[in-house]
Amino acid sequence: MRDGGRFLIGMYGGFDESKFARDWRGGFYGIEACLFGSEDDVGRLAAAARSGGFRIGVHFPLRAGRSKVRDALFLARDGAVRGEAYAYMRQELENIASLGPEYVLFHYPKPVIMDDRVDWSLWRFADPSEHVPESGYPLELLQELTEELFAWLSAKGEAHRFTPILEFDALNRYVYGHDFLERLLQKYSRIRLCLDTGRLHLQQCLDPHFDAERVLETYGRFADSVHLWNVQVQGGEVRMNHYPALPRFDPADGWAPVERYLRIVKERSPGVKIVFEHRSDLVTDEQLESCYAWVRELMK
Repeated sequence: MRDGGRFLIGMYGGFDESKFARDWRGGFYGIEACLFGSEDDVGRLAAAARSGGFRIGVHFPLRAGRSKVRDALFLARDGAVRGEAYAYMRQELENIASLGPEYVLFHYPKPVIMDDRVDWSLWRFADPSEHVPESGYPLELLQELTEELFAWLSAKGEAHRFTPILEFDALNRYVYGHDFLERLLQKYSRIRLCLDTGRLHLQQCLDPHFDAERVLETYGRFADSVHLWNVQVQGGEVRMNHYPALPRFDPADGWAPVERYLRIVKERSPGVKIVFEHRSDLVTDEQLESCYAWVRELMK
């Protein structure tokens, strides 16, 4: 893959011309768009993609304000809530079809199944409906509803010509301690994963039962992309959220071991794409360039 040709930048909330001018580099692969607030922004993204010859990825949903909660709760125990989630996804896929996105990314699992043994107070949720206790959600139900989701997304991906991608949210032992999800990813090979460095590190710090590197070793072969950003967890506090991954950050100081994470995934998925899901406004132009150069070197 040519230099930089695996890199995307994130655009959240709208098409920010100043961010595009500062963050974009010639030869980058594309833009991942999420929660755009106006049709004008969507139009400007489409125009930029046409003129620049780059790809569009959608981090569901593309348009803001279409639902009470951002994520589709396709694993809810309540059948009516699941029905609303599938209707929400169906409408969004129809609305974005004209953009021709290369992929559409959804958070998984949703709602998140929370290990009852863990203190999750530092994990952010927009609404209580986005999480359920593991004690109230059996493994068998997750297996059944996940296969329904995979079959549905595979059919939609084929019909609309996009790759369905699932980004891991917080995980419980149903995912990291069982092999059902691996088997489904092999069966429904159109579906790929996004592995998020910040989320993995945060859960590593909060959950004594969780091993982020083991998750990467298990699921790295299914990865289409990595959401790359860093976060410092120190003294029971989350600091510097969505900070660019800079080479000077030492894991001994509470930062994510980004280099180790990327090497594990690259070994299993050599063509994996990197989405810079960071707040570039937190760093100088020189620091941003050092982030790009470091990651480019790691992914050679």
